[in-house]
Amino acid sequence: MKLDPKDYDAVAARADRLVTPEEIDAALDRMAESITARLAGKDPLVLCVMTGAVFVAGLLLPRLHFQLRVDYIHASRYQGETSGGELVWRYRPSDAIRGQHVLVLDDVLDEGITLRHVVDACRTDGAASVQTAVLVSKDRPHACEADVVGVQVADRYLYGYGLDYKGYFRNAAGIYAVADEDV
Repeated sequence: MKLDPKDYDAVAARADRLVTPEEIDAALDRMAESITARLAGKDPLVLCVMTGAVFVAGLLLPRLHFQLRVDYIHASRYQGETSGGELVWRYRPSDAIRGQHVLVLDDVLDEGITLRHVVDACRTDGAASVQTAVLVSKDRPHACEADVVGVQVADRYLYGYGLDYKGYFRNAAGIYAVADEDV
């Protein structure tokens, strides 16, 4: 569903910026340091969870100065909506995972349901080990915790740096919380 330009501008005007671009850069540096300590020398396979983690991967991977490979996994619960539903698998690289040290990279840890399913799938598909990293974690209980977290924020509906609102705002410079009236 396309947002009318007036609605787009209104949503943006009402949103609260929770994390600045400078804070994101610092978080990405910390994440890279932690990931390097965990995976350097293991020739990991980095699985980017589509679509939001594409932005995170583009900013994080150049900070990792060790041998790695990149693939993607596509599992989603949101389908353009503002609340999660049934998990839908669009692509699962089962054969590529077998015997590999895997880093699952995602944009946000909301409820942790998608991450739990992805980690379980990697283990089922025979990964040698599975590590997880998310740019943003909401301050709430999760079904699965991430090994590496960039920033922790309030439990609100978020957009920016890969996180979307109804398919929009992934490219916003900062992490923003949508106003309650727009959720």
